[in-house]
Amino acid sequence: QVQLVESGGGLVQPGGSLRLSCAGSRSLFSLDGMGWYRQAPGNQRELVARIFSGGSTNYPDSVKGRFTISRDTAKNTLYLQMDSLKPEDTAVYYCNAWFGSYNYWGQGTQVTVSS
Repeated sequence: QVQLVESGGGLVQPGGSLRLSCAGSRSLFSLDGMGWYRQAPGNQRELVARIFSGGSTNYPDSVKGRFTISRDTAKNTLYLQMDSLKPEDTAVYYCNAWFGSYNYWGQGTQVTVSS
């Protein structure tokens, strides 16, 4: 019912920055919250940031202070600003949205941090 499309991934050197975007097919006001997850080959998908309908945010310690989640409700778009990137940040990053018991996922965008 909700389509999500990520963009903005790529190759960046350690210490560099990227901004990921997630375009949604319906108003973000209709959702309970949105988030960014990542998954490296052979690893579990892990949460990197969440933003709730009221605007509060949540980050794990691994990215706190380096990543910032935000949204532009007028454009139905979610963002993830990633600064001071490390090689261990390399993964496919996925956009997530939820409404009640429903969860929606984008197709993912590759982020590679390497010298």
